[in-house]
Amino acid sequence: MTVWDDVVGQEPAVAVLAHAVADPTAMTHAWLLTGPPGSGRSNAARAFAAALQCPRGGCGVCHECTTALAGTHPDVTLVATEGVFIRVDTARPLVELAARAPSQGRWRVVVVEDADRLNDSSGNVLLKAIEEPAARTVWVLCAPSAQDVLVTLRSRCRSVPLRVPPVEAVAELLARRDGIDPTTALVAARAAQSHVGIARRLARDADARARRNRVLELAGGIRGVGDAVLAAGELVETSQAEARARTDEKDAAERAALLHTLGAENAATLPPTVRAQVRQLEEEQKRRATRSQRDVLDRAMVDLLSLYRDVLVVQLGADVELVNSEHEALVRGLAADSTAEQTLRRMDAVGVARTRLAGNVAPLLAVEAMAVALRPQG
Repeated sequence: MTVWDDVVGQEPAVAVLAHAVADPTAMTHAWLLTGPPGSGRSNAARAFAAALQCPRGGCGVCHECTTALAGTHPDVTLVATEGVFIRVDTARPLVELAARAPSQGRWRVVVVEDADRLNDSSGNVLLKAIEEPAARTVWVLCAPSAQDVLVTLRSRCRSVPLRVPPVEAVAELLARRDGIDPTTALVAARAAQSHVGIARRLARDADARARRNRVLELAGGIRGVGDAVLAAGELVETSQAEARARTDEKDAAERAALLHTLGAENAATLPPTVRAQVRQLEEEQKRRATRSQRDVLDRAMVDLLSLYRDVLVVQLGADVELVNSEHEALVRGLAADSTAEQTLRRMDAVGVARTRLAGNVAPLLAVEAMAVALRPQG
């Protein structure tokens, strides 16, 4: 067993990181792990942090390894954001932390899991610390691609690219680690397009599978503009409901904990100072809800792209497996009712909608425009 066991399908990247742990001359103070969603950037970063702390270079069983992987090691700091951006008030404490020597471990490791969400202000706050870190401090930034990170930051990091892991490797991980039936694991891994976290959720959560199936069925039900508008409304409402389900319980717990800390949990009227802190918490929760809905919608669009990819495979007669093999009837029906050129235009429409959502366009407007473009032409 080693810390790298759950970093599936990333042998070249693991070789680079493990070599840096073993050979001080290959070590550097700042790393940038890049790869598409589901490639395991966060898992690789945590494994790297654990290996750096481990006296044996990443055995996977010692106290240093287990605490680093769990996010409880005192010298490993994991930074992620549930908002749209990493804000300056989150970045500043990291600079102060990075200047300190490690308290117990061999290194002080700061992992920024969403480095692509650093804006100009928060990125500039971190720049000096990453450019000239303390002697035993290591920064590990994670992002979908190097181009998603501020150029001033990425130019000071050693880049390690990750790839989409093979479906079979993800399925094997789910079966080994989570005890999921191998056949179910393979179907889920293929539907998730090798995204480990999504594959795990699809394999274990019947509601998640039902939501995904409904997204794909919406595409098959669009015959005209009216259908498109209704489908768009349903998709946005579903994403809002799922986002609320993800955040409501946490929001209520955070509010209760804040009021308890301030001694105001049973107060009929909140004092002004308490109201100010509650408003600040509500603003944070609102940002988290916005990102959660965007993430849910974006995932739905990725699922639609996988459907049209399968349609194109059938239309071109390509000898490759379908991502959505359990929806083969829908795939073949769409393939028969359209041409390859029309399928490509539909895929382009989905891509445009994803870009618009990332640019903060109102979700309903972006999804309606996409849905209208998915209707049959001619």
